[in-house]
Amino acid sequence: MKIRVSAVQYHLHTIRSFEEFASQCEHYIKTAQEFGSEFVLFPEFFTTQLLSIGSEQGTSLTINELPGFTEQYKNLFSNFAKHTNMHLIGGTHVINRDGRLYNVAHLFYPDGRIEEQAKLHITPTEVHEWNMSPGDGLRVFDTDKGRIAILTCYDIEFPEIVRMAKAKGADVIFCPSCTDDRHGFHRVRYTSHARAIENQVYVVVTGTIGSLPTVDFMRANFGQAAVITPNDIPFPPKGIMVEGELNDDMIVTADIDLSLLYQVRERGSVTTWRDRRTDLYVDWEKENIEG
Repeated sequence: MKIRVSAVQYHLHTIRSFEEFASQCEHYIKTAQEFGSEFVLFPEFFTTQLLSIGSEQGTSLTINELPGFTEQYKNLFSNFAKHTNMHLIGGTHVINRDGRLYNVAHLFYPDGRIEEQAKLHITPTEVHEWNMSPGDGLRVFDTDKGRIAILTCYDIEFPEIVRMAKAKGADVIFCPSCTDDRHGFHRVRYTSHARAIENQVYVVVTGTIGSLPTVDFMRANFGQAAVITPNDIPFPPKGIMVEGELNDDMIVTADIDLSLLYQVRERGSVTTWRDRRTDLYVDWEKENIEG
């Protein structure tokens, strides 16, 4: 089965209203629709652009006020998904649950369903500057095009959690990210390649670009979208199906073929998933992991 995926290199810049945010998102979504995409990935923290609107008194908004936009954001993306008949991974948005802040990825289905996956590994900046809390469980999501998982930025740097996602049957890992310099960007990029090789899965990754001068810790962004494959003969030699231009406002699109994953898992040049030494370390397939 083939799936057409698009990933948005979302350009962060100061806006004056929620309507401006909606128009920018619509632009990317309509572009992906024109390409015939079935899944569209937005980056982590792209809704922080809403904080640049500021308050009615002209003061800056903080991360604590971002959850105030949650219903508008969810209604907007749910309507986009229903009207375009695409699955939208709406990057991440900060929500307030029982007085605690969580960085949550949202999956918007064409039929109106909305699913959530909270970020599981929280960076020092998120902890110390934004007082955010980690999610407490991994989910996988069934779609009419296959089973997917959503692991946000820092999450992809932990091999155990991607092993769990693969053990639960995920063939595609969507990774919304937000990195502010080359070091952070390459940490996410290199580990995305490692996870694709280790688990023989596709990884679709993207990040924010641009700048929000009035939003703390969002003043610098360094990003690039890519569709990453295992490194084996049916795939591109460098394991890159497509990638964007660094730090350009753009969208990338590619077809991924799930049958190729099944092929290399069975008789590839290497069979990394099958050849796990589960006598030496945990076999997540045999663990009782609830979906």
